[in-house]
Order: sequence, then C-alpha cells, then structure tokens
Amino acid sequence: MTVTLGVHASNPSLYYLARLPYLDEELAPLGETGAFYHYADGTRTGALLADGTIDFGGTGSTPPITAQAAGHALVYAAVSAPRPDHGALLVSAAGPVRTVADLKGGTVVLGVGSWQTHLLAKALNGQGLTYGGDVTAVRPAAGEDQARRLREGEIAGWIAQGAELAAARRSGDLRELIRTGDVITDRSVFFTRREFATGRPAVVAAITGALRRADAWAAAHPAEAAAIAAGELGGTVADWRTALAALPWRLEPATAGFVAEQQEAADIFRTVGFIDRALTVADAHLPALEAPVAAALAKAV
Repeated sequence: MTVTLGVHASNPSLYYLARLPYLDEELAPLGETGAFYHYADGTRTGALLADGTIDFGGTGSTPPITAQAAGHALVYAAVSAPRPDHGALLVSAAGPVRTVADLKGGTVVLGVGSWQTHLLAKALNGQGLTYGGDVTAVRPAAGEDQARRLREGEIAGWIAQGAELAAARRSGDLRELIRTGDVITDRSVFFTRREFATGRPAVVAAITGALRRADAWAAAHPAEAAAIAAGELGGTVADWRTALAALPWRLEPATAGFVAEQQEAADIFRTVGFIDRALTVADAHLPALEAPVAAALAKAV
C-alpha cells in the first residue's frame, strides 16, 4: 500500500524528507511505499488527515489542537525536542513597545493558527491580556515587509522565524520582545488519524525512523540544506544556515509530558475563544505508540 505524508515548508523535517530516499527505504520491509502531498498552509493538516488526503502530517503545536477541537480523531506520533530559538516576537527598537503589556490595543502580525498563536496567546495570558481581545492578530500578506512596518509604526509586533528572523536580527533596528523559548517549548508535532495509528503502528514507527534520518541529514549537511531552502523559499543561504542551525534536529516519542504542554495550550485557547470547546488532549495520546516509536528513533543512522 502507499502511505502519503503531508509536506509544507513550515515543517523542516518533512520538508527535507520529501527530498531524500529514506521514507521508501524505511517502509520497504513492511511492504509499503511512500508518497508526498505538498501544500502551502500547515493549518490544513488536520482536515487533510480527516478526509484521507494524507496519512501522516507535521506542524507546530497549534494545528493539532484546532484539529481535535474540530472533532478530528487524531493521534500524536512523535515530537521534536524543544526549539527555543526557532522564533521571536519582534518590535521596533525605537518604538513604544517595551513589554508584552505594551502590545495592548496594537496589531501583531503572525501565522494565525500556527505555533505562533500559541506563543502570543500564552505570552498575553501571562500579563492578564487576551489573544483577540487585547490585540489584533493578523496574517502577513504576500509582499509585505514586516520589518519596515515595525520600524514605521504600522504594527506593534511581528512573530518571525526562519531566514526572516535571521535577517531581522542582523538589522539592528528591531528588538526581540520575547524569544520562543521564553514562553513555550515550541516543538514540531507529528500526528496521524487514530485508525491509522491503531491499525498500522509499525508503519507509524517506520515513518518516524525516516524523519529521524532526514533530521540527521539536515544536521550533517547545513550548507546544502540552506541552499535548498534559499532557492525554493527565498532569503539568503547565510540566513537559512543560521536559522537551521538553531533547530535541534532530534525527535522524541509523544509522551504524557508533551500532552500536558498541549493541554495547557488548549485551555488557554478555550479561555480566549480561539477554540470553541474544552478539550481533553490525552484523547489524542496513544501510549502504545511510544515503545515502537522510541525504538525507531533509537536506531543508528
């Protein structure tokens, strides 16, 4: 049978796996083959799993929560190690925003529905403010220069990642109000449909083994990985190399500790109205997957 993985540029492990032979190599002993479905918006991952377009996907912390809130029966398969330097909330160095509380009444540009929503919602919650109530969260529009908009006071804040963050850090006229690791663990999160996980756990483990190998390749070939990203996604090779060097390139099983992190996020999202019902995140945890996934991740590359 063919197993289809969803791929988008915001998940680096899947992004590089789609360019390497490891998925078919790991699936072959199980009599399976792999395929990749490319799409632009990682927030669609839950819906693509639910309708059968893909069998396995990966995002940041927020999309699986919103997918569960939408009623999709999903299971967490694996997570990355924390990514403390993956992103940052930037403000103008010369502007009036000096603390998170100063964002009140302002506009923050971010990937709405991505891990960036988790970052902003938790940061605001810590100051007694609410996402959607005390700030206006907007998606970036194509072609907009968010650094310029910050400098000129059009927006109060911008959550940046990847090569854009590396370039912004070099500019000298923007300031990091918070870095990701100050607020959330910010893991890559890999998940699948419950029926797929329960019926084919060995396939799920094989996929995580392929992802582990792709991560090892990216860590060992930083110049090549950066050149691929720069050529396809924009930005400079140097900035991509800086951004990719900040990632841990290490995966772990989805454990109860991770579920607790997600439950905290889900509770905040429910409080501020980002999701419309309370969730029990543990319903998406399958403890029986932990051992086979751990074994796949422990194999020598």
